[in-house]
Amino acid sequence: MAVRLFFLLTGFGISVSGGISLVAYLNVFAAGMGYWDYLKFISEKPECYLLPIGVTIVALSIFLPGRNGDE
Repeated sequence: MAVRLFFLLTGFGISVSGGISLVAYLNVFAAGMGYWDYLKFISEKPECYLLPIGVTIVALSIFLPGRNGDE
């Protein structure tokens, strides 16, 4: 149970960090770029990959079955 909670909170922190980066990079629209340019821009930034990684960690910590004595 403690391991699941650790991974849940770690994944949540990682996904928040990636989400903040994605929102911060929305300023490229003010520079006159379009949606395609935004997607291309964030695909080149490694910190933007933290959101899907964090969401995956959270989902795995919630939905993976535990051991028999764990629940």
